[in-house]
Amino acid sequence: MKRRTIVMSQATTILLALLATDGLPAQELPASNEEAVQRLNASPRHGDWVTYAAGDRDSVSAWIVYPERASNAPVVVVIHEIYGLTDWIRGVADQLASHGFIAIAPDLLSGKGEGGAGSESFDRQGAVRAVRALDDGEVARRVTAAARYATALPSARDAFAVIGFCWGGSTSFAFATRQPDLRGAVVYYGSSPDAGYDDIRAAVIGLYGSDDARVNATIRRARDAMNALGKRYEVEMYEGAGHGFLRAQDGRDGANMAATRRAWPRTVEFLREVLQ
Repeated sequence: MKRRTIVMSQATTILLALLATDGLPAQELPASNEEAVQRLNASPRHGDWVTYAAGDRDSVSAWIVYPERASNAPVVVVIHEIYGLTDWIRGVADQLASHGFIAIAPDLLSGKGEGGAGSESFDRQGAVRAVRALDDGEVARRVTAAARYATALPSARDAFAVIGFCWGGSTSFAFATRQPDLRGAVVYYGSSPDAGYDDIRAAVIGLYGSDDARVNATIRRARDAMNALGKRYEVEMYEGAGHGFLRAQDGRDGANMAATRRAWPRTVEFLREVLQ
């Protein structure tokens, strides 16, 4: 089974990023946090708000974006950060659609705000508290329902993966322990599960900044467990990059942008591979 671990010095990471992406348009990378709204407003793709049933008398609001392609598309469920469903996450979904996927980003704070509202009803710290209070089982049910909703669309294929960031990265990895139909899980700087590796059928890739000791301390247990079970878990470590590098692209003296330029093409490659 294919496994690889990549660790590069900060200088090498930045140099390789510049060489690999020389002339790469900014539009082929997700927007930074500051550019997200502008990029969304200029996107040629069709994005829309939908509400889907999630079982147990539950409904969830989600942002969904459709690719421009002639054939049916596989689905990627985008799991938001601890800040809830933000414009930046909607921008990531739009970017995934530009690469040929139907991308659906559920608001996992749906119904948790005042009057049954979702992420839009919380300030930043309120969203953090609300996300931390979410029940793991409910989250998994809602993510599964998002995948079922999207793969049932007339323009979709019955194949899906998940991608998550920060808290969503941890949730993406944990979801792989719960969902046997999952094809792949992309973990952006999220901590690894404490247990459940026996139940993982999906391929998993973890993308981490080296200056993120809290998260990176959990990599070894995942790697040891997945290797012992003969399961696919790839680790890419970007020297000098910090937590949240894909959103905070201008941080860490260029290391976050260098990490973004290496991590995003690898993400698209991985998703195309597992969803083909």
